Amino acid sequence: MKSQSQRQLRAGELVRRALADIIAEGAIHDPAVSGLPVTVSEARMSPDLRHATVFVAAMGQADRSKLAKALNHASGYLQRELAKRIDLRFTPKLRFEGDDRFEDAAHVDDILSRPQVKRDLE
Repeated sequence: MKSQSQRQLRAGELVRRALADIIAEGAIHDPAVSGLPVTVSEARMSPDLRHATVFVAAMGQADRSKLAKALNHASGYLQRELAKRIDLRFTPKLRFEGDDRFEDAAHVDDILSRPQVKRDLE
């Protein structure tokens, strides 16, 4: 994957923050989303800034695929709300994906906390 330009990174951060605020306000009434603390970890923008892939995770035992599906279903609403909050020439078309990086990090922590590994690290 090609690294993103400064422009893409700045726009992605604007989108990420705005979406995190919109979701946190509880405006989405889908059971897969409402009542869950949802983390918007990253928004990757296309080079023309017209598309954004947004990575989301919910704390606890929530199913990432159900969460992403619910947010994709509400993407039209989220895109309209996003247009009101950010100042970009085009409001990006949103696509949500579940983010498994938190689980990967927890798995690495589990491995590093094993006595055999701790011994080798000291």
